[in-house]
Amino acid sequence: MQGRYNSRIRIGLRLDKMRRILYIDTQRLRGRIIVQLEEFFYIASGYARGKISKTVDKDGKERPLTIAERQLWARIAAYTAQIINSIANGLDERQIDKDLDKLEEMLNKTSAAAKTQGIGGEPKRPSEQAKQQ
Repeated sequence: MQGRYNSRIRIGLRLDKMRRILYIDTQRLRGRIIVQLEEFFYIASGYARGKISKTVDKDGKERPLTIAERQLWARIAAYTAQIINSIANGLDERQIDKDLDKLEEMLNKTSAAAKTQGIGGEPKRPSEQAKQQ
């Protein structure tokens, strides 16, 4: 009986140690993700506020951001802040993956908006936009 009791204690101690390691690793991972997302948030909010007023198109030419693009960047910044808050409160990997996928979709919309606005920054006529779709 004495041996079984000691082995249960050892197993319990090992499980506690694994839980502590997992908690520390989770906290470290959380911190890294939050730092990267904060950097991205400041970039997106810079575009939204007008601190970054120009962007580079596919041809390498600089052009001013349109109002529609600034609005998209504002939504991206807000959603990024929501993701940061969600990660700070808990670490659900599946939810984080879904959130990051949605953020990527939003980023893809900014490049799509640039295409519909035209390379020179001038909006295309509605008839031209309809032809492309």
